Amino acid sequence: MATEKANRINGEIRVPEVRLIGLDGEQLGIVKLAEAFRLSEQADVDLVEIAPNADPPVCRLMDYGKFKYQEQKRQAEARAKQKVIQVKEVKFRPATDEGDYQVKLRNLRRFLEEGDKAKVTLRFRGREMAHQELGMRVLERVRDDLTELAQVEAMPKLEGRQMVMVLAPRKKSSPGKGDSAS
Repeated sequence: MATEKANRINGEIRVPEVRLIGLDGEQLGIVKLAEAFRLSEQADVDLVEIAPNADPPVCRLMDYGKFKYQEQKRQAEARAKQKVIQVKEVKFRPATDEGDYQVKLRNLRRFLEEGDKAKVTLRFRGREMAHQELGMRVLERVRDDLTELAQVEAMPKLEGRQMVMVLAPRKKSSPGKGDSAS
């Protein structure tokens, strides 16, 4: 809505007449600028131009500092509500033990439920490169274990000494579809 210096206040307003709105939002009608200044000084508040393109421009009696503060709070709240999708990474090895696998799988589940993408990296060391099928099996197992939560966005591919797969959370917009045959 209002950004830095979008509203002219007090002495910055240079028109003969304004449509004035009072402190409580009540219409005070069209008044001369001098009368509007007098009313703002009398109430110890600012005269703020809120609709400069109207004819005559619309001005409001308000505490401008408080107005700016509330505006910043509203904008900060709007920014906070925007979900930024991050890519979280979980690293596996071809010989990842069952307990470790379950912990990493639980983390992947949490990331996907929070709406983030997950990058599953499988790192090969030394002679493990000769057994890439073991790594592929681990990634396929991860994919199968998370099939109800995620879809594969980037199929497993080898990049140097690591195999990478990217998972994206499934959309929850259609609850009627799926396993409804009972």
